[in-house]
Amino acid sequence: MPNIDWNKLGFEYSPTACHVRATFKDGKWGRLSLKKASTINMSIAATCLHYGQACFEGLKAFKCKDGKVRIFRPEENMKRMNDTAKYILCPEIPPDLFIEAVRKVISANMDYVPPYGTGGSMYVRPLLIGTGPRIGVAPADQYDFIVLVVPVGAYYKGKIKPVDAIILNGYDRAAPNGTGHIKVAGNYAAGLHASNIAKKMGFPIVLYLDSQSKQYVDEFGTSNFIGITKDGEYITPDSKSILPSITNKSLQQIAKDMGIPVVRRQIAFREIAKFAEVAACGTAVVITPIGRIVFGNKILEYDQEKCGPTLKKLYDGLTGIQYGEIPDRHNWLMEMK
Repeated sequence: MPNIDWNKLGFEYSPTACHVRATFKDGKWGRLSLKKASTINMSIAATCLHYGQACFEGLKAFKCKDGKVRIFRPEENMKRMNDTAKYILCPEIPPDLFIEAVRKVISANMDYVPPYGTGGSMYVRPLLIGTGPRIGVAPADQYDFIVLVVPVGAYYKGKIKPVDAIILNGYDRAAPNGTGHIKVAGNYAAGLHASNIAKKMGFPIVLYLDSQSKQYVDEFGTSNFIGITKDGEYITPDSKSILPSITNKSLQQIAKDMGIPVVRRQIAFREIAKFAEVAACGTAVVITPIGRIVFGNKILEYDQEKCGPTLKKLYDGLTGIQYGEIPDRHNWLMEMK
């Protein structure tokens, strides 16, 4: 058994018992195998290192109230990874292989799943990389599909607290017709510099406007944007540069279940000053409420002390399903056998 203080877990990497791996070579996928080492060997000319043939996913498994471990919506991550793979000319992961890999790695690391009641979960990271060597710009002839797991703690220790966001002039997250709609590794490198500047200024999160007109809200550096209007609508941007968030998709369904109207459309920056609640949403934290958005000399203020009432209901609704505390009406959870 691992010696882990479950109440002190953060959201950071730590080694576990093993990961799983399969290799694509000679036009076909090999079998999955468990690997104890937390390192990999590859050619110094691997395409993931030179030409960015690398994509990943993030999902979670939960120890539920009844003691069983369940995975949250892995089929959605499989679909999104294959959308990315197609776009950057990697071989698609067969659905059965993807699900088998996720199940296999969780089963082999079951002792690392945080107990129910700690607020923790097992973070699952599928990774697809080009490992075949190329010096000319071209897709590889060999790929590795890896799934690793990490126990992570509750993002918020205690009550959910709003954070401040900033919009920085001179920085774009994605090009209008680029790769913002897929989960390719290089997208995150594009935001590192702006994120570093923002954190030095005291802002933990960057909000990006569309890179073409600078008039419309796109998304946060690592999360989708959601807002609650004063009329009680759930609103989220419609943009070709936004990654389709599985968390956002799930929250939209929960909002509909609660009778909250859901609207997906372009959102002008000037509109959001009138919103009642604003948040970032993603796998790591589910919902991060925003207290202020700063853009030059403009400061938009929301609830500075607590998560807004609608956001709190949505957060409780989704986490309640994930931990088996409320019924899973949409069959989002896949039970480990």
